[in-house]
Amino acid sequence: MIKEVVVLQKWSWAFTFTFSSDKMLQGRFRLRILSAALLSLLVIVSWSSAPVAESALGVNWGTVSFHKLKPSTVVDLLQDNKISKVKLFDADPDSLQALMGSGIQVMIGVPNEMLAALSSSTAASDSWVRQNVSRYMRKNGVDIRYIAVGNEPFLSSYSGQFQSYVMPVLLNLQQSLAKVNLASYVKLVVPCNADAYESSLPSQGAFRPELTQIMTQLVSFLNSNGSPFVVNIYPFLSLYGSSDFPQDYAFFEGTSHPVTDGSNVYYNAFDGNFDTLVAALSKLGYGQMPIAIGEIGWPTDGAISGNLTAARVFNQGLINHVLSNKGTPLRPGVPPVDVYLFSLLDEGAKSTLPGNFERHWGIFSFDGQAKYPLNLGLGGRGLKNARKVEYLPSRWCVANPSSDLSGVANHMKLACGVADCTTLTYGGSCNGIGAKGNISYAFNSYYQLQMQNERSCDFDGLGMVTFLDPSIGDCRFLVGVTDTRSSSSSCSSSQVYRRWVIVWMLIAWRAWFFVM
Repeated sequence: MIKEVVVLQKWSWAFTFTFSSDKMLQGRFRLRILSAALLSLLVIVSWSSAPVAESALGVNWGTVSFHKLKPSTVVDLLQDNKISKVKLFDADPDSLQALMGSGIQVMIGVPNEMLAALSSSTAASDSWVRQNVSRYMRKNGVDIRYIAVGNEPFLSSYSGQFQSYVMPVLLNLQQSLAKVNLASYVKLVVPCNADAYESSLPSQGAFRPELTQIMTQLVSFLNSNGSPFVVNIYPFLSLYGSSDFPQDYAFFEGTSHPVTDGSNVYYNAFDGNFDTLVAALSKLGYGQMPIAIGEIGWPTDGAISGNLTAARVFNQGLINHVLSNKGTPLRPGVPPVDVYLFSLLDEGAKSTLPGNFERHWGIFSFDGQAKYPLNLGLGGRGLKNARKVEYLPSRWCVANPSSDLSGVANHMKLACGVADCTTLTYGGSCNGIGAKGNISYAFNSYYQLQMQNERSCDFDGLGMVTFLDPSIGDCRFLVGVTDTRSSSSSCSSSQVYRRWVIVWMLIAWRAWFFVM
């Protein structure tokens, strides 16, 4: 689109040159042409000017779910809750199409699996930018502000698998963005896990020895292009992974186990972790580099310490702490430039390799319903639920009370091998509903996943459909949502828009020419 507008601008100047060579054309006609050219220029300026990004609270929008809300419903949810920034883990066209015209600032992502291909050539990065960035960057389009290159590519468990690709991808994408005049507007970042740096005290923070060289290159690149250092911080994982970790130190309510580091005292894990990164950056000569929090949150299920109460206390404490602008001991009065909560919605299809809690990070359940009261500090008093959610009929699959359930083990294995049964495990919200309740929960999870297909509740006669909600206390038996997507193609709509732009520009030019 930008290329076509530039062509139109060239046409305007060509007309000016041709007519000015004609002695019959006086200043009045030159003024008409100049006005048309100015109109073209104003349109270009309105599309290409880059406003300064403002600090704000955002959310991560993950889509690894069995039951997906329509993207338009999710965007409405963001807007209703005045959430102005969202981070995606890819460049999903349905999500981006729904974000068009929303005014929400977006961070899209390059998955780790794509880094090798994009590092190979600028042709590959050019194609990726065309398909996932410039096609959406237009008037009433998507306000893409960041591209996340990989997701925690330096994670120690990856054993350097993606490390060599990061800088080549950054350099290729920067060139590709420059070709479409977006290099000064769309910033490249690399979300890093907090295991990229280490120390016993915050002031002694340093990047892992094997990362020193690439981190030096990375922060130099970020600094030269005005990008922040993005880090994911998870006090929950510190608590989950160590029985010696003081529980109150993970929250923001004060602790009986503060960490003293010289003249500085740390009362929560977030500040300690953040300042460890500040110290690591200082050792590389970039102690003032802006820092954004790419992911931070607390799960509501799947672990003893993962529950509704803990999640509410942590997230509300985090929000209050950041919005207070108090900063940290090494950066007093300077909070992170942006904080993206992890996450917006539960993702029931995520891998449980890190733990069963991995599917329960959302501040909203999979269907966009708020799990607990939370004030985001964005002008609203509490969370607003998703509107116009399209549910399947209110019916559930449960264990048939008149059947012999002694042979149910294989059916349970089948159901939970496909559907999400993580709430049944130790520490889960459905762990105490009894053996028959466990069977019913597993059957229903599978039944809803199969879009309530009648045969999916048979289980050799051990299951039956009921219209009475079998939910018990905090254990919710879900009803699935329909996964209706817009049938319109974002590609075709983009082509229609480009044609409309050309026609509009030509009409506007003619109008200015003959009116004056």
